[in-house]
Amino acid sequence: MCILFIAINQHPKYPLIICANRDEFHHRATQPAHFWLDNVNLLAGKDLQAGGTWLGVNRAGQFAGITNLRLPNETDGVRSRGELVTKSLTSNLITPEWLHKNAENYNPFNLIFEHNQTLQCFNSHSKVTQPLDNGFHAICNGNMDDIWPKMALGQQLIQQYISNAVDIDVSQLNTFMQDASIPDDPLLPNTGLELEWERNLSAIFIKHPQYGTRSTSIILKNHHGQIDFYESRFDGKARHLGQQHFQIPASV
Repeated sequence: MCILFIAINQHPKYPLIICANRDEFHHRATQPAHFWLDNVNLLAGKDLQAGGTWLGVNRAGQFAGITNLRLPNETDGVRSRGELVTKSLTSNLITPEWLHKNAENYNPFNLIFEHNQTLQCFNSHSKVTQPLDNGFHAICNGNMDDIWPKMALGQQLIQQYISNAVDIDVSQLNTFMQDASIPDDPLLPNTGLELEWERNLSAIFIKHPQYGTRSTSIILKNHHGQIDFYESRFDGKARHLGQQHFQIPASV
């Protein structure tokens, strides 16, 4: 998962709205979102290479998602970051204290998870957990206080729309998440990549034959706790492969 936009208590009908793009190598085998056979309470896609996921929800109405931190010198042989999302949604293991203690067992990441009924973001580089307060949030492959051009653009588009929408049109949110505009070179972040790849990765929706946006997820949670989960999938040529919609009733 490479970019998430989260709106908390910014719409009268939906106190939680999440728009997220997963960016990955196109050759990496993946299952679309589904209720997992070995845990029927978990709704998420599945990374068939490492067995984890990048984003999901459970029948209790909880959400979790992860982004990789774009830092040099990733380590081979460490645990898969995707298991942190599944652990967040299927157990009580993941807490700020546990993450602080165990972060070094994984390559760098941001984990968005629910703790004490509040969404939190843990950054493994700083080892800081930050509650996500009411408002609009953009989380990508850097620190929480980084504002990359695509983060600023997406937040502006989504904030303007949600703040004025009587109801939420999922197709409009998908349109925002498929924005492939690339900022001018002086505005690009300097994350240690070659300039060509800084450009390739600088759009909200990444189009590249090797690595790009594989799916867009839109999650709406209403005041009763009901969740609507929409997933759109794309191939290496950015062609739309289909959309599915799941609805999870409010937990009793």
